[in-house]
Amino acid sequence: MSVGFFIELGLDLASAALMLTGAVFVLAGALGMLRLPDFYTRLHAAGVTDTLGAEMIIIGLMLQSGWSLVTVKLALLGLFVFLTSPTATHATANAAYKSGLKPILQRFNPRASDDEGGAS
Repeated sequence: MSVGFFIELGLDLASAALMLTGAVFVLAGALGMLRLPDFYTRLHAAGVTDTLGAEMIIIGLMLQSGWSLVTVKLALLGLFVFLTSPTATHATANAAYKSGLKPILQRFNPRASDDEGGAS
């Protein structure tokens, strides 16, 4: 077994770990979109986890592609996602707030609606 074999194995394992971790972050963002109570918390879950998840997936793909033009394109794509995703999330939240959508400022308690006015 040569040193090149271990280098290739290490790159494959690192890229697989990055892509799997990125997929878990994207999945957590999707779960947050389903479970969180209002627009702003859902937007936060989608914005943060999808940006991080996409970046990790792109870095894993860069490790798989080696040193080539594909790596440069993936790096530019990662830079584009890194800059535009938080900006788009902020613009969406700002537009929703200016249009009159107010955030829920109380603690979310799913059992409070079942109590019919009971004290918490």
